[in-house]
Amino acid sequence: MSTGRNTIIWAIVACLLWSTAYAGIKLGLQYDTPLHFAGIRFIISGLMILPFTVKPSVYIVMVKEYWKVIALVLVLQTLINYTLFYIGLDLVPGSLGAVIVGSQPLVTAVVAAMMHEEDKLTRKKIITIIFGISGVIIISAGRQALRLGTAAELLGVILILLANIATASSNVVVSLKSKGLNPYVLSSATLGTGGLILYLVSFAVEKPVGVIKPPVYWIDLIWLSFMSAFAFSIWYMLLQRPGVKVSELNLWKFLIPAVGAILSWILVPGENPELLTITGMIIITSSLIMFFMTSKEKVKPQKTLETR
Repeated sequence: MSTGRNTIIWAIVACLLWSTAYAGIKLGLQYDTPLHFAGIRFIISGLMILPFTVKPSVYIVMVKEYWKVIALVLVLQTLINYTLFYIGLDLVPGSLGAVIVGSQPLVTAVVAAMMHEEDKLTRKKIITIIFGISGVIIISAGRQALRLGTAAELLGVILILLANIATASSNVVVSLKSKGLNPYVLSSATLGTGGLILYLVSFAVEKPVGVIKPPVYWIDLIWLSFMSAFAFSIWYMLLQRPGVKVSELNLWKFLIPAVGAILSWILVPGENPELLTITGMIIITSSLIMFFMTSKEKVKPQKTLETR
């Protein structure tokens, strides 16, 4: 297997995992408040990654050496992104939240072009983004997810878009400044510490939900924690690979709303495949295949996916 194909496979795996987040978060928020739920989730995620990092002494040395990068990613990705994302998703229907997040490749491409001189917007990239956004819109039209009924839902959309900007900036920071930092150390430190901060802040700004959590809540929480631990560790490792551009890697996130729709057909009673949704999926998949097939000759040698 070529390293370029290896990168694509792991990017798809991460996006497939992330596609389960929207339904999972909406389920968890039925029994918990946004920041409290997010805090517990990321504390568990950080702890899950710890056994796969490095020796404690090396871990401490890495954190001290790269504390600025870790702090920046922690603030952008875990605190700002997920605070806005959880609050925003709590204000809008899950399907609408998935659609807004589906615009993330566009936001990332613009942010990367502004922050990274070697990651410019090319004609082929712009065409792929246009087709990807079109596919997302068609999927959302098929699922009737574009309806904004209240001012609260509009606010939710704005918050999720701001979360997209924060996570795009975090991706560029990881790509530019984290070389030499073990990606498992980066993900465990940012998720675990950020989760602890969100958890503590939740007691000051949120009213506790006085309900006994059913087993489905804990199963959902464990899944979301595992998903974050695995997906972020993969993603940070891919961002560190030589020749991998942030904007191109994030194009695979167009798969998230498509897979989210499929999961809804499987898991949500009353949801069935629609012609518009299937058409949107075909457009997204075709545009990604065309983009990366025509880019094969430009792929530079990369590191294989391995623990450092």
